[in-house]
Amino acid sequence: MAVYWCTEVIPLAVTSLLPALLFPLLKVLNSQQVCIQYMKDTTVLFLGGLIVAVAVEHWNVHKRIALRTLLLIGVSPGFLMLGFMCITAFLSMWISNTATTAMMVPIVEAVLDQLKLTGKDNTFYPSSIELLDKDEQELQVKSVVPQVKSREAREKDKNICKVLTLCVCYAASIGGTGTLTGTGPNVVLSGQLNTLFPEGKDIVNFASWFAFAFPNVIVMLIISWVWLQCVFLGTNFKRNLGIGTEKTEKEKAAYLMLKEEYQKLGPLSYAEISVLTNFLLLIILWFFRDPGFIPGWQSLYWEENKKKWAKRSLKDPTSCQRDEGTMFPPMCLDRYVSDGTVAVFAAILMFILPSQKLKFNFRSQTEEEWKAPFYPPPLLTWKVAQEKVPWGILLLLGGGFALAKGCEVSGLSEWMGQQMEPLKNFSPPVLVLCLTILVACITEYTSNIATATLFLPIFASMSQKINLNPLYVMLPCTLSSSFAFMLPVATPPNAIVFSYGHLKVADMVKTGFVMNIIGLIGISLAINTWGRLLFDLDEFPSWANATQISTSN
Repeated sequence: MAVYWCTEVIPLAVTSLLPALLFPLLKVLNSQQVCIQYMKDTTVLFLGGLIVAVAVEHWNVHKRIALRTLLLIGVSPGFLMLGFMCITAFLSMWISNTATTAMMVPIVEAVLDQLKLTGKDNTFYPSSIELLDKDEQELQVKSVVPQVKSREAREKDKNICKVLTLCVCYAASIGGTGTLTGTGPNVVLSGQLNTLFPEGKDIVNFASWFAFAFPNVIVMLIISWVWLQCVFLGTNFKRNLGIGTEKTEKEKAAYLMLKEEYQKLGPLSYAEISVLTNFLLLIILWFFRDPGFIPGWQSLYWEENKKKWAKRSLKDPTSCQRDEGTMFPPMCLDRYVSDGTVAVFAAILMFILPSQKLKFNFRSQTEEEWKAPFYPPPLLTWKVAQEKVPWGILLLLGGGFALAKGCEVSGLSEWMGQQMEPLKNFSPPVLVLCLTILVACITEYTSNIATATLFLPIFASMSQKINLNPLYVMLPCTLSSSFAFMLPVATPPNAIVFSYGHLKVADMVKTGFVMNIIGLIGISLAINTWGRLLFDLDEFPSWANATQISTSN
């Protein structure tokens, strides 16, 4: 499967079906044990998030947010780049990186056209002034100088085109890491933790992941913004940002174009308001389900059942084990609800809520309104969802979970962990940095989901063998699997941006190499500072005890 995923000799989703065929035939797992891995709670979480994202795209809510943000930030090159990066990163936290990039790049192209930076008149005609007399040479030099300046201006225009398109794909990859459903590797991590460490008690949920990853997104966006300016726009940041200078005619034209595009969307429709409300409700429910620092809504909702479960735990202590060091009483019922439950709730609402206001004033209705159906179309139909949801990713996730389960049951993960036991001689920060670099190099050539699927179970077993908190290795490697900045084929956003013709492979390699270094610095900073406090990474947790896990299995 690793070879097939890397070479893509058959589609990635088809490769993901191999465990359902081979594990039963090779007597590793029976068919029921394998097939149940393809629709785990984590897969349902990702599916619910995708359906909500499809509804946001369907009603152009993401485009409205993007255009409004760009109008607020400004149209000078530095601020334009900042605006594109911020809005792309924000949207890719909730919508797929590919869809976000595909939506943003045409807006970038429209802005570049208004700035008149995409012209093809790049000719330059040097003259042979040696053959002319002195007076004619002076006249010829005067006519050549403006052409030389125009050539420099064209080079500057090309750099602006490069940086405005390149920043979009980089911001999409960075922003996708900010939420648990933002990109595939994050979902893989959640599923692998639930499979390999069932006693982990939902330690990585939407709120805890956001608290860990979002600060890193902010740090990387700021450093990347500065780096891209230095490479393509120069180090005169005041000039890049247009501070102290008046807007040029081109910048005014670009601003008017953005304003015109925004006005074409019209006022907020009832459907857009409904989608936004449902989307915000989803985020709130995700954040406050089990935030950790206060009781989540699930605990408050089942307050009346605490005594019932407390009595049950006295009769059967194994039915409801107390979490050591927690602030609040244990509640077995809390474990019935997960982030996947919330995602499915929001997704179902999209198929129920109407896209138009319900009209109950029957007397004032026209004859056409009487003939129309009483209940208007919902926000999302199954036909639209069926066309736009990338179902192959769900198979890819399921195949990864099945592969991890097979590695665990067969003892392969344990054997691989034993081979890595000599790595315990390294200090944890150095070890994590080396493994993060390894994953970052491999993900440049393979799917980021496949990379995370292959390495996370191995790193989990290795951590158990050397008595290191598995999250200390798994969290940074999950982030690094999403940071593929160097090659056009590394990620779909890179490929989309490259297809517009402004960039060369050398441009992406040159800037992407430093972007990878920025990513490694950000990951190291996150895991060794606030990550330590959030997940208590200095201690080897009880839920990662190998003997405890083998007993539960």
